Amino acid sequence: MRESASRSEQPPKFVYQQKEPMKVMHNDRLEERAKAIYDQVMLLAAVIMLLFAVFLLVLNVPVRTSASESESDERIESSAKKSYVFQTYLKDDDIQIESRNGVVTLTGTVAEEPRKSLAQETAAGLPGVKSVDNLLEVKGESATGNSDALLGMKIKTALLFHRNVSETTEVSAKDGVVTLRGDATSQAQKDLTTELVKDIEGVKGVQNEMIVSDASMTDEKTMGQMVRDVSQSIDDASITALVKLTLLYHRSTSALNTTVKTNGGVVTVAGMAKNAAEKDLVTKFVRDVRGVNEVVNDMTIEAAPSKTN
Repeated sequence: MRESASRSEQPPKFVYQQKEPMKVMHNDRLEERAKAIYDQVMLLAAVIMLLFAVFLLVLNVPVRTSASESESDERIESSAKKSYVFQTYLKDDDIQIESRNGVVTLTGTVAEEPRKSLAQETAAGLPGVKSVDNLLEVKGESATGNSDALLGMKIKTALLFHRNVSETTEVSAKDGVVTLRGDATSQAQKDLTTELVKDIEGVKGVQNEMIVSDASMTDEKTMGQMVRDVSQSIDDASITALVKLTLLYHRSTSALNTTVKTNGGVVTVAGMAKNAAEKDLVTKFVRDVRGVNEVVNDMTIEAAPSKTN
């Protein structure tokens, strides 16, 4: 009986011995998995450190660029304030100029609508300017459309741009008919004033009551010398703005798609002209703008349409 009982106890012992290798294999798998996870964590940490290093490297670039852009913005703001246009035509207006990465924002108020355009064109012509956001407001009542008030403003502004007409010409408009008063240095200046005003967009007629006085004629050389002195001090951005608005205000050139560039007082005009007369008129208007020393007219004359039988 004892022998049979002893034999009956053997199977449990045999089963227990079979479990030991399985437990070892299970532990080995756990170790392998833990090692694999560890390797993955280390690899991920290395990648994160590499990305962080790249981030720090890239982070330094905008700092240097922003410092350079800040200097450029300060230069733009200073150049605008010192420009001939802002120092003369816009000196009595309340204009704030701010540049951010070459994008100029104009805020404040101006007395007349044409001055708003003049400020924008001047700022746009400064070196380094990418675009201009013009938020200027016209104080008081704003003249709109082709009203007599706006027409008078346009004429006064346009005459200020021309070197061979009087800056003190008095202008009044009623139903599109313009009356001019004041002194002229010569009959030629009086006639030129009439010619220029007739070509302003919106003008229906001109009554020139200007007086040619002997006193003013004796000062003609002095006035010419003064113009030459002023011309030498006008910056290129101001000249470009004056030329653009001059071409815009005259009906004969307002529809032309022209580009204007100024370098050292030499104005280069490009674009399309319908004929030689139109091209010559552009040259005539631009040459008479204050500050212009020379005109290079690169406008192309449109080809005449071919006749078909």
